[in-house]
Amino acid sequence: MSDVPGPLVTTCGGVLRGSLTGGVASFLGVPYAKAPVGARRFRAPEAVDPWEGVREAVAFGATAPKRPFAPPLDALLPDPDVEGEDCLNLNVWAPWSEGAGSRAVMVWIHGGSLAHGSSSVPVYDGTAFARDGVVLVSLNYRLGIEGFGVFPDAPANLGLRDQIAALTWVRDNIAAFGGDPERVTVFGESAGAISIAALLASPLAKGLFRRAVLQSGAPIAVPREQARRTTRAIAARLGVEATARAVAAVPRDRLLDAQTAVTGRRSPLTGGHSFQVAVDGEVLPRDPAVALRDGAAADVDLLMGTNTEEYRLWFVPGGLTERIGRLALRAALWRAGVRARTARAYRASRPGETPGELLGAVATDKLLRVPLYRVADARTAGPGSTFLYEFGWRSPVMGLGACHALEIAFVFDTLDRPEAAALTGPDAPRELAAAMHGAWTRFAATGDAGWRPWDPTRPVMAFGPGAPELVESPREDELRAWET
Repeated sequence: MSDVPGPLVTTCGGVLRGSLTGGVASFLGVPYAKAPVGARRFRAPEAVDPWEGVREAVAFGATAPKRPFAPPLDALLPDPDVEGEDCLNLNVWAPWSEGAGSRAVMVWIHGGSLAHGSSSVPVYDGTAFARDGVVLVSLNYRLGIEGFGVFPDAPANLGLRDQIAALTWVRDNIAAFGGDPERVTVFGESAGAISIAALLASPLAKGLFRRAVLQSGAPIAVPREQARRTTRAIAARLGVEATARAVAAVPRDRLLDAQTAVTGRRSPLTGGHSFQVAVDGEVLPRDPAVALRDGAAADVDLLMGTNTEEYRLWFVPGGLTERIGRLALRAALWRAGVRARTARAYRASRPGETPGELLGAVATDKLLRVPLYRVADARTAGPGSTFLYEFGWRSPVMGLGACHALEIAFVFDTLDRPEAAALTGPDAPRELAAAMHGAWTRFAATGDAGWRPWDPTRPVMAFGPGAPELVESPREDELRAWET
């Protein structure tokens, strides 16, 4: 921490004092909406009341109510818990120099199955982006049943509404931090990317960002009544009506316990109760996958991609990869609606893989890669550019390989953080982090990721396992097997 008095910024809410280290100013725990407590707990976010004097912004704000990831994921994905009720807050890292001018802005939306995570995760530190000329914003939003419960007496998609409120704050205030409100890129991973896909299709978010990055998350939403099933299951476990009024009367610890019990065994591959973005007719009028293929957000530049072995984070820590045999593989593929032709293509191209690995590869493509490719294919004639990547460097930790979430520390260039090593191991390649971080920074600043945009040859930038390399139509035989 520098001995120089912290920098001051005047926002719509009042004056903030941050901290300054090595030419990077940080402002942490800045409220963008009123605390969602009391009568506001299951309401749309409301603008903060202006404060008097100088508000200190030198520590992360409260995180949304949540439980940590279950073991062993809790050791791989550290998830800090900051107490307090004022959880609708954000953080800003900005280059700090005289006459800096308007800079590109990147807004990070964290993942965590819409039930975990926060902006205070150490790997999400925005210093490297600010060091390289970008104003970085990260935000918290309501999670679990308080953010994505579906009730008859409350608005749906409160977590998405929080994200829109934060982006509105960015539009109205980011110039004070040296950012250009006309050059905002929103980026996120997993549930954060799923959220961004919904924002791309939401009329309430239109005009709040110019570019978007979807990391390991595809457009997905379910009808309101289907999304309500998880809410009903939690209410049933609590013995209360499935209404916001009844749930609000339950002590929060008991509510979180019931939420964990109902959703705790769910995985992207095995199914079960989970929180989902709902097609609610207001925030999200229709399925975002359909909307994007039909031309929604056609003018927004997109960077999208996946990790080669996403499934290994879901399978390997619990030993599921080894437990799946041939009969279990066939049953799982049948339940998932995977055609025999598609399954044969994966068996033919992966003769040395176990049934568990085959199931994981099929599921990774069904859930992530194929939907993103379909969005990209539909955008080839649109005004916005589209870039695809694949992250293939393999972590040595627990045999996780190129698993889900592994790329985040590379994108943020935070491999030196001890928390990053829990997933990457101690010897992750810094040069690969520099390449990915540089591509994301360039895309935010210019709309050009640094390689050929998507076209009928399907160019994909492969970040690892070796040096970055542009590959045309990787694993095309497997992709063709999904076509009707």
